[in-house]
Amino acid sequence: MDDTADLMSPNALLAIVQSYNPKTNEALIRAAFEYGERMHEGQFRHSGEPYFTHPIAVAGILAEQKLDDATLITALLHDTIEDTKSTYGEVARIFGDETAVLVDGVTKLTNLQLSSTETKQAENFRKLFMAMAKDLRVILVKLADRLHNMRTIKAMRPDKQVQKARETMDIYAPLAGRMGMQWMREELEDLAFRVLNPDGRASIMRRFITLQKETGDVIQKITGDMRAELGEHDIEAQIIGRAKKPYSIWRKMEEKEQGFSRLSDIYGFRAITTSEEDCYRALGVIHRRWRAVPGRFKDYISQPKSNGYRSIHTTVSGRDGKRVEVQIRTQQMHDVAESGVAAHWSYRDGIRSQNPFAVDPVKWVATLNEQFGGEDDHEDFLEAVKLEMYSDQVFCFTPKGEVVKLPRGATPLDFAYAIHTRIGAGCVGAKVDGLRVPLWTRLKNGQSVEIVTAEGQQPQATWLDIAATGKAKSAIRRALREQDRERFIKFGAELARSAFEGVGKKATDKALTSAAKTLRLGNAETVLARLGSSELTSSDVVNAVYPELVQKADTSIDSKRAVIGLAHGQVHQRALCCQPLPGERIVGITQRGRGVVVHAIDCRALSRFEDEPKRWVDLHWLSGTHPPIHTARLDVTIGNDAGVLGRICTLIGEQGANISDLTFMDRKPDFFSLILSVDLRDAEHLHSIISALNAEDDVAKVARHQDPADANERVSEIGNKLGIQAPG
Repeated sequence: MDDTADLMSPNALLAIVQSYNPKTNEALIRAAFEYGERMHEGQFRHSGEPYFTHPIAVAGILAEQKLDDATLITALLHDTIEDTKSTYGEVARIFGDETAVLVDGVTKLTNLQLSSTETKQAENFRKLFMAMAKDLRVILVKLADRLHNMRTIKAMRPDKQVQKARETMDIYAPLAGRMGMQWMREELEDLAFRVLNPDGRASIMRRFITLQKETGDVIQKITGDMRAELGEHDIEAQIIGRAKKPYSIWRKMEEKEQGFSRLSDIYGFRAITTSEEDCYRALGVIHRRWRAVPGRFKDYISQPKSNGYRSIHTTVSGRDGKRVEVQIRTQQMHDVAESGVAAHWSYRDGIRSQNPFAVDPVKWVATLNEQFGGEDDHEDFLEAVKLEMYSDQVFCFTPKGEVVKLPRGATPLDFAYAIHTRIGAGCVGAKVDGLRVPLWTRLKNGQSVEIVTAEGQQPQATWLDIAATGKAKSAIRRALREQDRERFIKFGAELARSAFEGVGKKATDKALTSAAKTLRLGNAETVLARLGSSELTSSDVVNAVYPELVQKADTSIDSKRAVIGLAHGQVHQRALCCQPLPGERIVGITQRGRGVVVHAIDCRALSRFEDEPKRWVDLHWLSGTHPPIHTARLDVTIGNDAGVLGRICTLIGEQGANISDLTFMDRKPDFFSLILSVDLRDAEHLHSIISALNAEDDVAKVARHQDPADANERVSEIGNKLGIQAPG
């Protein structure tokens, strides 16, 4: 499919449409053409062409898929609401509500940041699928829009090209594949590959040219052989041969860790027959004429893919021992294989064509939306969608012979959850084809799977690494959350109490219920559980109830309440060996008569307590602004020049820190080595001071001072002096 649609006139577009839909509303399509051209007048693409060449090209791509008038008009108008003075109401008045809804849907998809690395991506993916659930023609227009943008991507800035290409490779190409539009997936991948790895693509193209010179036109020779062989057996079939796309070959080279010269099946052939019976007859002829490659046969006619794809796949050794892949299907199966979801809306002779193999993909989208219906499951939803888009299918059987469809790479655990969540949760083992296997075994097509369950069994955290399906992973996470719920609620209640007291309020049931409503969570217990499991911060919860207090309050944390996780009335002291700062991961060690000594998680002194696990206490710093009273020592080497030490002390003061002690360790004619004790707020404060010192020409070295020998010194003395204890 080339880019000739750029210069397409209304007559040329209508000629394509009328070839498959003589009943098309010619006047309305002409009106859309003229309206779009008028709205985009004066706008230009990066290439310098009039902007309206883009909507025309998108409409041309969709016309080739034999789509209905509303979809084509949407393509012509898809950027009007977004980029021109046009409005939703005006589009609805002129072209009807159906078209206005579709144009609005495409506009909203355009505004979604699907390639964002932030958590917003998961929520935006859900919005995309909700739009698809309402009318899948929205995504067809969006995919055609992306395809034309990728065909003309060279006009964009290099950094924008890379961004669009990555988004295409990660999201739009797999989505086109899951929608069954394989030709579009392959072209999108190859266009993105051209941007992301131009050298790799050029290398493969050069190898192809060399191979063609050495072997001649292999495709024409094998096509002729197959046509003759099937003809001898009175099987009417159209034979199509092609070299695989450069990106497809590159991916195979990466997966198999083989060079181009060792790669076998770089050519693909299709035999399109007149009946399903002839598909199997053709398979027999091909296998008798050429040797079949073991393990490379798949029958997607008897076991169709969930997107409606049907075909027989086999790989045989052709001329000169070269492996070639052969796909055998009927014309109706081929239409679905090429057009995917578009086949569900395509027209022929003025009416919707009734292709018996076309699957309504709304069912797939609806299933995902139902499965992950909770407001808090955005990440699970995104994971499930990506698994669905990137995975092929395997078909396994229950002991009663029922078929269970799973993504490639699925395990017996996924099989168990696919049957029922209760079966998955109680799974203790599995038998595959009668033999006991580990739960992490990867299932293959046609295997019979029996799940062994036990009463009292509960999902394990390690199962998340074993499961491959979104359904299983989501169910396991929910179960693990429930198991930890009581512990998290208790911990969350302590965090909430401290956080609310910080703004002069109490964490009452009413306040927490209000927070739950604002955060769109079920109830107060859910808020506490999320808070205790670190899925919410204490500031999130307080801000949900008292946003004005959070903004106005002095958020400086009382040092007596700086650490969370202590027992009622228990005192704590910072270890002198590592002097942990707020913001660093910490752990406590109980000391007789000293309460709990707080160490940094990577403190070397902790090795002394490895055999005493009962003394370890899980601790966290309270989030918020801490006062600058946490002493840390710095090893500093400075030039021995007049005024240097004074400038260093001034610099530290300018960073809002106080030097509480200074010890000279070594005096040389040209350098001083000293230890500075500095009072800090947190780890971020320390980082800013070290960065500022490193920027000074007179500072040769600055590093944090740690000495495990200090672990047992002066701990009681400092604790008593500060009077630090747990909240009472």
